[in-house]
Amino acid sequence: MVLRKKHPGGAVARGWDLPDVPLASALREFLSWSEVGGISPFTIRQRQRAVRRFILWAQERGLARPQDITLPILERYQRHLYHYRKKDGTPLSFASQHTELVPLKAYFKWLARERRILYNPASEMVIPKAPKRIPRYVLTVEEIERILNEADTGTLSGIRDRAMMEVLYSSGVRRNELAHLDIPDVDTKRGSLLVREGKGKRDRLIPLGARACAWVSKYLADVRPELVAVTESGRLFLTDYGTPFDADWLGEYVKRYIQRAGIAVPGACHLFRHACATHMLENGADIRYIQALLGHASLTSTQIYTNVSIQKLKQIHDATHPARLTRDSGDQNAKTGASAGDDAQAILDALDAEAAQEKLT
Repeated sequence: MVLRKKHPGGAVARGWDLPDVPLASALREFLSWSEVGGISPFTIRQRQRAVRRFILWAQERGLARPQDITLPILERYQRHLYHYRKKDGTPLSFASQHTELVPLKAYFKWLARERRILYNPASEMVIPKAPKRIPRYVLTVEEIERILNEADTGTLSGIRDRAMMEVLYSSGVRRNELAHLDIPDVDTKRGSLLVREGKGKRDRLIPLGARACAWVSKYLADVRPELVAVTESGRLFLTDYGTPFDADWLGEYVKRYIQRAGIAVPGACHLFRHACATHMLENGADIRYIQALLGHASLTSTQIYTNVSIQKLKQIHDATHPARLTRDSGDQNAKTGASAGDDAQAILDALDAEAAQEKLT
């Protein structure tokens, strides 16, 4: 296995290639301030990349000082992003434009706060909202099983990979959270997993299914001792070289198993997260419990899974709507009490999810 050296967190490390101008000097201080303030390394790299892009654009137009930047200039840059075309000729999505502009607002807000400029020119800049999109594809239970079975459990790496994917599917953790799990964070006897400083620096204690616990226990007993390098990191999952997994490499690694299973869909680790939430919802889990499992700060982020989970709603619609294409006479009376109860519970679950959504609007 050949590891591609990347900056921790996924972004390729970029050297400092900005000109020696006040805008760039201020960016250095802004990034240092962000680091001291506890901003995540990933967000700091996003800020550096986005503001760097703006500074280079501004330099081409003879703008080098923070005082040179006004609201009309920022709006002109926003239009530049809107009309920009990538190498393949496609425009930047609104989500990408949003990602480019949010760091700029933070940068100029900091400049004003530090009295580097008299006012914040970005305060009145209206940026496009990042769209809340439904996942394009949700793996079925059968597809998940096919992917899991691709791991060759007759090998040490296969056992480790099966354990990692079982944890992803059972707990719905993010790939970065999986990569940063330490050994004490997983309690296979009690069936729990502790995510330390997940997204938003929030800790959460979540359940881990019995099957995932069994594979983790097997990995800890038979595999990890063989992978430990000279220096013990304490990380739960280790590469073949005994080093902790990089989050970005972990995604590429899991993607290979998805491709081996003959499933051609975009995404990797997050597909397991989507599947975990959607399958639980389809089986009657309350959306509030899914919110706690996924670590969402509000139900708004979890609502996408109520949109994805249409299979249960379709079953209810086919079973109860009078305008079906075919309808057996007397089929209502043919229902057993158990199946009728199942349908009723499914309806109640759907209504409960709808009520939760209405409270947010």
